[in-house]
Amino acid sequence: MVARWQPDARGRLLRAALDLFTERGYDATTAAQIAERAGLTKTTLFRHFADKREILFQGQETLVALAASAVAEAPRDASPFELLDAGVRALCSIHADDQREIGRQLNPLIAESAELRERAIFKRAAITDALRSALAARLDDPRLASVLADAGIRAYYDGFDAWVESTDDVPLEHVVLRELAAYEPLLPASAD
Repeated sequence: MVARWQPDARGRLLRAALDLFTERGYDATTAAQIAERAGLTKTTLFRHFADKREILFQGQETLVALAASAVAEAPRDASPFELLDAGVRALCSIHADDQREIGRQLNPLIAESAELRERAIFKRAAITDALRSALAARLDDPRLASVLADAGIRAYYDGFDAWVESTDDVPLEHVVLRELAAYEPLLPASAD
């Protein structure tokens, strides 16, 4: 019997999906199996997510909002790179240590599935676009905003992958900011 309500349905669905996708493969796992493993009904799963793929990409809206608001709320006199830094730091702020293990399970699943790779590309593009839009609003320079956003998101994703693969006890933000710092000399400072 499935309980009527238990806390953290989204987290339980994520853990169940990762386990089942790892055990059986993405294509061979159904939404009903994920819900059952999580101790939920299929109706509850679909109340939270449009399909089984979306379970793995939860949090996209939060990342988009964090990046945009951090850039918008940065000091008025912030340089273009400081604006970018604020947005990238905000992206790192919601990742806890358990996300490292999730990344270790998720990355191979994405690599093995064309459907998941496509969805991962969409997520990355949505976050990049949000960061680009926020930077463009602050800088009044869409080209500079695009270059900065592309570099910032590359640093964020490359840093996340390095953090996932590492066994060092270093926070994600440190790894990502180290990646971002490597780009700073290559980036234009302004539109001049």
